[in-house]
Amino acid sequence: MSPQPDGPRIVSAFFPDLAMDRWRRIVSQQRSLPGDDVPVVLSEQGTHGPVIHALSAEARRRGIVEGARVVDVQAIHPDLHVERSDAEGDRKLLDRVAMWARRWCPWTVRDGMGGITMDISGAAHLFGGEVRMLRDMGARFKMQGLSARLAVAPTRGAAQMLARYGQGGVICGPDDLAVAIAPLPVAALRIDADTVRLLQRLGLKTLGALMEVPRVALMRRFDRVAEEINPLVLLDRALGRTADPLNAPEDAVRWLARVRLAEPVIDPVPHLDALAADLCRQMAKAELGARRLRLTIYRVDGEWRSREVALAQASREAAHLARLMAGKLEGIDPGFGFDLLTLEALRVEPLALHQDHLDGSRDAGKDVAALLDRLTAKLGPEKVTWSAWCQSHLPERVEGRVKAMAGAPEVAVEVTRERPLRLLDPPEEIAVLYAVPEGPPARFRWRRVSYLTARYEGPERVSPEWWRDRPGTRLRDYYKVEVGDGRRFWLYREGILGDGRGGDPRWFVQGIFA
Repeated sequence: MSPQPDGPRIVSAFFPDLAMDRWRRIVSQQRSLPGDDVPVVLSEQGTHGPVIHALSAEARRRGIVEGARVVDVQAIHPDLHVERSDAEGDRKLLDRVAMWARRWCPWTVRDGMGGITMDISGAAHLFGGEVRMLRDMGARFKMQGLSARLAVAPTRGAAQMLARYGQGGVICGPDDLAVAIAPLPVAALRIDADTVRLLQRLGLKTLGALMEVPRVALMRRFDRVAEEINPLVLLDRALGRTADPLNAPEDAVRWLARVRLAEPVIDPVPHLDALAADLCRQMAKAELGARRLRLTIYRVDGEWRSREVALAQASREAAHLARLMAGKLEGIDPGFGFDLLTLEALRVEPLALHQDHLDGSRDAGKDVAALLDRLTAKLGPEKVTWSAWCQSHLPERVEGRVKAMAGAPEVAVEVTRERPLRLLDPPEEIAVLYAVPEGPPARFRWRRVSYLTARYEGPERVSPEWWRDRPGTRLRDYYKVEVGDGRRFWLYREGILGDGRGGDPRWFVQGIFA
């Protein structure tokens, strides 16, 4: 094994066909893929319509380029197969790949939207040297369905340049760093297109040409350019003249409890208490509580089954969590038995340690949250709702229904006028037998019963919400009307004579007072 260079060693893994590789892997599980002779492109929304984001080998062979408008390419290639790209899915895949790559070194990070960067300083000898390490990386990425171009260099910038614009598989030492990146185009600095065009007009098409120009002349031209796109700053970082550390995120913490069984069993319920207690002890040390749980059973035939449950409030009460999961296990197929169970907190929130009340009383909020958890686990999240208050001056829009698991109920809006306890949804139209001028009906018929107005209060005018209602919506005049037997109704007249928004006004009853 040859000695390894001293100093930092950075690996850049570039996935030129990440979006297409991911698309092929997903589509192959759902339907047949187009033939190799069919050009396939993934599109994203551009300024003037869909543009090409990624393309297959056949599309690249035909001369199709990224950024071209889909309609223009379809005019030249009628057999073009177009699919929608998923940039968010690609980003999440890169994040997972970056974490998975920590099998080689502890410091890995996503590199934009096309690759990952790894600091392998002091780790290459564990795999037999950098050559064998790169070979192992390439093989394992290929097993995952990803075509990768790899490069090793003393700096992050140089490794990224060599992986993206080099031949791939380059191992660059500290002494030959400048020679290795000199033939690369100035676009390898990952600067904006305007700066690339400016450098090319100056005759600086490669990094070697840029390095030969006197620094004073270039510094005057780029002194006000931000560091992120300043070619001189980026070149200094690539050559190791200035620091460019790799700030890798910490490993994601998994809150997981597991039980391994000596013999396969069929019923997981007897093991839930131990799983929940173990998970709650872990979360208690970090002062966290679970908001979403997943129980997974691993069957002896290699299959697995899982159930998930959400909580209204963060909790780490083992008995409550075990009871919720027990209610979700109906219908789960254990097969020929299972010998491994895991209980994982998929979502956690801060939950400080607290002391119970000295008088033995319980927190009413926790009781309500526990009730919501049990109802939701039994009936489903769509069936358990509560009121949500909205800022609107139309009575039927003030209150709505939202899922109880969406969060705590909002504080009710302040009502400055008396409102009926019961609202009709939708309001019911009434037949006016005789109307008082500029007042409520003197007699009206509702649900086949005639009523005689004894006294009234109003009107209260409510205008349409112009930002939400359709043009031509008429205003309303509300009246509190008391009839002869003492009952009180909330009526409104929709529109007024001569408003230019329809014919005669219409009358409705919308509420009933106590």
